[in-house]
Amino acid sequence: MIAIAKQNDVLINEQITCPEVMVIGPNGEKMGVKKIEDARTLASYAGLDLVQLNNDPKNPVCKILDYNKYRYEKQKKEKEAKKKQREQNLELKEYRLSVTIDVGDFETKLRNAKSYLEKGHKIKVSVRFKGRQIAHSELGKDVIMRFANRLDDVSLIEQMPKLEGRSMSLLLAPKK
Repeated sequence: MIAIAKQNDVLINEQITCPEVMVIGPNGEKMGVKKIEDARTLASYAGLDLVQLNNDPKNPVCKILDYNKYRYEKQKKEKEAKKKQREQNLELKEYRLSVTIDVGDFETKLRNAKSYLEKGHKIKVSVRFKGRQIAHSELGKDVIMRFANRLDDVSLIEQMPKLEGRSMSLLLAPKK
């Protein structure tokens, strides 16, 4: 089997230039240090590829395996790692409300926040005060607390509302 490796990927078959390599068989058994021609011959008899696993010129390690399957498994692992990383980054979502929020907007944000909490993520609810609204910060607190009270069946208040500059925020965590 002849496969072509990418520039930044591992070396396979004829791309390996080291005179001697440590060979690992298709079942994971160590076959010892062999000349590169012998290792390629072993791989071709098995109908597989010779893949260099490390880039160390002193002690190169090669394994006899199906390169396409190896590359597929590697891509699958990378995709899974990216998915987990994405899930970690989405831990906290912010919902911005207004002191003068309409009922329809409030219900829509409430519905979205509820589904997000059910997935197991935290949410931050904030109200930004514009102009002279800061003089009536209790109205913003009422909006935030109404939002939190409507979600109390799926969430717990992790941090009570606090005023930071021109915005007030509250942190909600999902119930276990």
